[in-house]
Amino acid sequence: MSQWTVKGGTVKDRPLNATAASLLGFLHSGPMTGWDLVRTADVLIGDFWSLTRSQVYRELAAMERAGLVAAGELGPRERRPFSLTDAGREAFRRWLEIEPGPEQIRYPLLLTIAFGQHLAPERLAAFVASHRTVHAARLAEYERVLAGAGAGLDPHARATLDFGIRYERAVLEWFDHLPEQIRGGADDQESGDQPGAR
Repeated sequence: MSQWTVKGGTVKDRPLNATAASLLGFLHSGPMTGWDLVRTADVLIGDFWSLTRSQVYRELAAMERAGLVAAGELGPRERRPFSLTDAGREAFRRWLEIEPGPEQIRYPLLLTIAFGQHLAPERLAAFVASHRTVHAARLAEYERVLAGAGAGLDPHARATLDFGIRYERAVLEWFDHLPEQIRGGADDQESGDQPGAR
């Protein structure tokens, strides 16, 4: 559960969870509706941290009750903007100062490959080809953003983007080194190819 107790403008009890903290981080840019926050999360962190629409609205409601955000008046399409409070800023600062935990790999394709002996080889190869295409397109997009932003990126955004580029390159190299019985020739596709029928 996402509950915080606010007393005298300071946040008590346990630290924020990462989803709530991310929303507070986005609200530093100014008031946003739940819909704005979902879209912002998808664009800025969606490739490495997932937030669902239901999570966003659930956390906003909990943070409003705790005084970390303040709800504004209903606007167009019944959307209500939320703004950051002083208590929310403090809660976000405290969360940010806690050392992050270790990463956990949750890669659905890798899980499927782990049990691949139970799947028809051509079906597994099609999965691999499809995912390889997605990663190649993602790498191309990251490189496009880097080329367009030039020196305009702040060091934190650049470091995040650099991780994405290096990660996608590593994953594509991994695809190229998969055993033939798994990749089924998927490594011969160019980055712009669509996975073909086998």
